[in-house]
Amino acid sequence: MFLEARARVEAILREATGEEDVLLADGGDHADLASTVAFGLARKRRQAPARIAQDLATDLAGRLEPDGIAVAATGPYLNFTFGPAYLAASVRAALAPGYGALPPGTGRVVLEHTSANPNGPLHVGHIRNSVIGDTLARAFRKAGYPTEVQYYVNDMGRQIAIVVWGMDHLGLEPGEGEKPDHYTARVYVAANRRLEAEPEITAEVDALMRQVEALDPATVKKFREAVASCLDGFRSTLADLAAPHDRFVHESDFLRIGDMERLLARFERRPEAHRDEVFWIDLSAHGIENRYVLRRSDGTSVYAARDLAYHVWKGRNADRVIDVLGADHKLIGASLQAALRMLGEVAPEIVFFEFVSLPEGSMSTRAGKFVSSDDLIAETRRRALEEVTARRPELSREEREAIARSVARAAIRYDIVRVSPEKATVFDWTTALDFERQSGPYVQYAHARACSILAKAGAWSEAFEYGSPHEVALAKQIARFPALVQQVVGELRPHLLATYARELADLFNTFYHFEPVLRAAGTTRDSRLTLVRAAQNTLGEALETLGIDALASM
Repeated sequence: MFLEARARVEAILREATGEEDVLLADGGDHADLASTVAFGLARKRRQAPARIAQDLATDLAGRLEPDGIAVAATGPYLNFTFGPAYLAASVRAALAPGYGALPPGTGRVVLEHTSANPNGPLHVGHIRNSVIGDTLARAFRKAGYPTEVQYYVNDMGRQIAIVVWGMDHLGLEPGEGEKPDHYTARVYVAANRRLEAEPEITAEVDALMRQVEALDPATVKKFREAVASCLDGFRSTLADLAAPHDRFVHESDFLRIGDMERLLARFERRPEAHRDEVFWIDLSAHGIENRYVLRRSDGTSVYAARDLAYHVWKGRNADRVIDVLGADHKLIGASLQAALRMLGEVAPEIVFFEFVSLPEGSMSTRAGKFVSSDDLIAETRRRALEEVTARRPELSREEREAIARSVARAAIRYDIVRVSPEKATVFDWTTALDFERQSGPYVQYAHARACSILAKAGAWSEAFEYGSPHEVALAKQIARFPALVQQVVGELRPHLLATYARELADLFNTFYHFEPVLRAAGTTRDSRLTLVRAAQNTLGEALETLGIDALASM
């Protein structure tokens, strides 16, 4: 109902002022909405802003009264407060399955995330990409947009060539029960050590790269098999994080079908193109001084050439193209956008994120120094199981492990996404698994508490009468969920969803602490149980959009 109420206030304000932008914003602690439009009208009307605000409040009061919206002037500010009818309608709307979903959006969204090189397991430095990307994808679907999530597979770069060389020459075999991506990392690390000890092997790696670009069938097969095996391991890890992809797109496909060569031919006709020892594009007109290299001196293409072809294809098959990239890719991302715009193609929107780390410090796959996502997940599950066992010893081992899996996923995903992408963060197990504080399990626990209240309630009828400050605050937070979904997809800021869910859990817990529910009577009891049901449903929908299980019992 918040979106509808805001639209109504905005329309009435425009009609009353003749202004297109009525400067409507959140009202903070004083109101549901506020406007500073009186300041802008002061020059035109040659009156003090406070006088204009007072006159507008008098004019608007009668127009908004049928909607249950009160308006008051506080100095030069207009404050709008939503009344009982709004609260009742909001709680009623929040009882519906799928609450928060917006009407179908126009345009198809393609969102790319993770896209780590398949030369070793995903580590904790990768999974912030996965969690941010998957949360955005869920939010877009909640907002009514057809959304496809893609993983762009680097299946012909130097790192893969090193893996293929290692598999051909080092004689390393997978260990019993070893995940394929962990085996790939073992080969990659060993191959790099050989390269450091015997630099002449570099020529053999270079030869593999030339052969794969020439589409030599035997070499292409080796590259594909090595990559496919590693990707199987990635899929398992991403499934544990509830962050699946709809499509895996291989960079070599754009070489095979000729898209890359056609794109390079378009660049060659540009005045910004240069060919000396390499083929490169001058992007200085776009504020980028580095040469944008697309071919090496030996004629082989670089990753950027295939990536450009991939983005042209995405831009022609979607209305909105979004990439999630680490902050160390800012120059690469800006160069990609500039080069695409140079050709008149759609440039992606890019969500850059700083990295998540552990107290153990930085990681390097090449050096064999990393904490894999699998290790992080396993350790978080172990700690979650200890917590669940301490709280619910009466449950069977199977039941406790099932809860621990969901709690661990909630702890990881929430702790990663709660921080705005542009800020670095350190994953801390103690904070992430704290049921009593602002964590994923804390939000899950609020949902489980609501389920428990409803399970004990017995018979009751829906009612919608709210007057206490705690009831009103909770109902108004519930009402904002659809608007929050709209804001997340509009601004590409998934951490807002985590903040909303935590604040909703806070307000629900405060309401439950101060307002008797099961011990209340009559309409008061029914109204509070209805509010609990609306909170439970909204918490569940918010958790689902965060990729977290909404548990009924913990």
